Parts: sequence; C-alpha cells; structure tokens
Amino acid sequence: MVEIDSIRGISKRTDADEMAAAAYGQLFTVLSALSRSDWAAATECPGWDVSDMVGHMIGAAKANASMKENLRQQVWGLRHRREYGGNPLDATNALQIADQAGLPADRRLDTLMELSTAAIRGRRRLPLPIRLITVPLSAGGSTADGMPRSVNLGHLVDVVYTRDVWMHTIDILRATGRALELDDVLTRRLTEDVVSEWAARHGQPVELTLTGSGGGRYTTGSGGEVIELDVVEFCRIVSGRASGTGLLATRVLF
Repeated sequence: MVEIDSIRGISKRTDADEMAAAAYGQLFTVLSALSRSDWAAATECPGWDVSDMVGHMIGAAKANASMKENLRQQVWGLRHRREYGGNPLDATNALQIADQAGLPADRRLDTLMELSTAAIRGRRRLPLPIRLITVPLSAGGSTADGMPRSVNLGHLVDVVYTRDVWMHTIDILRATGRALELDDVLTRRLTEDVVSEWAARHGQPVELTLTGSGGGRYTTGSGGEVIELDVVEFCRIVSGRASGTGLLATRVLF
C-alpha cells in the first residue's frame, strides 16, 4: 500500500523527460501496427478519427518545439474560441488538426517521430519565469465537469502533455479494437502521479486499488471512500472520458 503523500511528482527535476520519451515510444509502437483502415476509425473524442488525433499530437509537438509556433496557435485559439463553445483550447486543437489536413496518414507517424525529440527539448527549455505562471482554463466547450479551473505552465509541459500522449494512445487502441498492452513501468509512474494530484484536489481520505497492468494500491487518511477499479478505467474517469461519482467526480488534466 503506497501512502499518497509519499509520492514524488513528475517534474523537470525528476523524470519528466524520461516519461515523455517513453510515452511517445509507446505511441509509436501502436501507430506502427495500424492498418490503413484503422486511421479512419472514430475515437471517443467527438469528431476525431485516429488520423485527426495524430494530427492534433503533431500540432502540439510543433508548438512544444517552437515558441513562435506555440504563440501562433494560442493566438488563433483565443481569436476563434467563440466558434468552439468559448473554449480556446478546443479552437487550438481544431487548428492543429486542420494544419495537418493535407498530410497523408502514412506520413503522420514519421512526422511525429521526427518532431518528438525537439518537442521534449522545447518543453524542457521553457524559461523559469514562464514555468511559474498559472493560467485560467475555460469551463466551456468540451471541458468535462469537475476539471481544474487553472493550470501551472511548468506542470503543463512536464506532466500534462505526457499524459495527453499516453491517454491518446489508449484512445487509439480502443478505437481500433486492439488489446491494451501498455508499458507497465510507464503506466504505473504516470498513474501514481495522477493519483497524487487527484487526491490533493479532493482532499479526502481514500483507499484506492487500481487493478491490471501498471496498477497499485494507494491510501491517504482513514475511514474514507474505498474504490477499486481497473487502472486504465480510473484514468479515463478522472480525465473526463467516462463518468464517475463520489471522489471520482474530481478530475485532473490529461
């Protein structure tokens, strides 16, 4: 049983780069096994097929690799947010997909592989004054109920972008009907970090058992809610992809 308070968070000072590289590596293994028809499979993210999802990740990698490109995308998202339920993140995601519209599916994996190292390096280079900034998050558009209303930019680049790649890998596996054969070490490390943040957000005692590959047992306080479920399903719930009640209604960013 792991005491949640003892979990050391993922950060630039710990293993953020290693986890980012591992998440990309797992994604590349999954994408390399896709058939041509798989790229057109609908995902659980409304309106996105697998090709769109990879287009989004290519756009995000370009933004991570280049401050100029990041600024271009963010400004576009702010200017067009009203077209996307008032959510600039939804607008930015739509731009990322549109930017890759002319890129054939069979080139998307190679493009993302070529960008990934620069993307991780760019995230690491984010200046400290910017890393310390906390920015508000929109409650409109596709944002699930219970999500945080702000995010620290250091946490965003060290942790959230890696969670995004990891979760989109699961989205793609589910969309294409493939088994969820995930890296145990990566899954356990990312998940314990999610558990730590989730517990800090709700602030209640809990005993949590996550089953399956990369799962574990976590506790904080005494006499709290007892929860047991699959490790991937836990992450799907707290990311807003599935519904949850009680403490599971508390979300974290993916």
